[in-house]
Amino acid sequence: MRNLRLASIYRHIKKDLETVEDLLTRSMDTDQKELSESSTHLLRAGGKRMRPVFVLLSGRFGKSTNKKQVIDVAVALELIHMATLVHDDVIDNASLRRGQPTVKAKWDNRVAMYTGDYIITRALHIISEISIPSVHLELSKSIFLMCQGEIDQIRDLYHSEQSIKQYLSRIKRKTALLMSISCHLGALVSEASPKIARHLKMYGYYVGMAFQLTDDVLDFTGDEKTLGKPAGSDLKQGNITLPVIYALHQLPLQERQEIESFLSIRGQKPLTPEILDLVKKAGGNEFALNLSKRYLEKALQELEKLPSVNEQELLKMLAEFIVGRNY
Repeated sequence: MRNLRLASIYRHIKKDLETVEDLLTRSMDTDQKELSESSTHLLRAGGKRMRPVFVLLSGRFGKSTNKKQVIDVAVALELIHMATLVHDDVIDNASLRRGQPTVKAKWDNRVAMYTGDYIITRALHIISEISIPSVHLELSKSIFLMCQGEIDQIRDLYHSEQSIKQYLSRIKRKTALLMSISCHLGALVSEASPKIARHLKMYGYYVGMAFQLTDDVLDFTGDEKTLGKPAGSDLKQGNITLPVIYALHQLPLQERQEIESFLSIRGQKPLTPEILDLVKKAGGNEFALNLSKRYLEKALQELEKLPSVNEQELLKMLAEFIVGRNY
């Protein structure tokens, strides 16, 4: 049912999404064979294209008829997202992404890092054609904060003493900002009113927070076939997410020490099902999912302040899919 709902949303912007997909492929074109193969590797693995969808739908709230600018923003932001995934897989030493070997696994760390850099340059080249200063200002600010979020994550790897506030600040920068900027830039380039642009920006932020919280729950509750990576991958790689933070504050000393002991060896031993069960037992998954639903409610409240048009309903359906999904 949820997949049908997502397909229904995408059907409304099918032609624009096809254009985005074509431009994504063409943007990777280069005479350097290995770079061409590595940069298109993740693209071929697929993806939900959430950020382009946010741009395209938000871009329909403005008065501008220049659809090319909206398309260009959609392509550029998906490229930036892809570049961060390639870089993340190097940092996390991840071997699978979307059920396929990562760029770093198929080639090596050096090729992966330069591939990510290349994809970013392609994004910047595309968006440089947009002559709206606020677009470049907002995007540069967001990339700056995203980099801070990545450094925060590296700093906090395997550290069991983390607060919920630290976690929320980190996912705001790592995930929510790019979704927020997707909605915001779509509104800006379509010449939506400042009020509408502001509500779309906040909608994107709240949905982004809900998206990451749901992702963190799925990392514990999903299966490898569905997720495209083994369950518990985040914890194995040292990323302490909200379910674990909550569990560490709720479990009795002996059980808490089992998780802390695993973290202390920094992923040098396999993650056992017992550790995953402890997080579930403590209510960590339930706590995170409930918080995700609270962010969803905030996102829907922002939508209520927008004009009652078809795109408003589609954004609502998309937000509800994000929280209710199983992949």
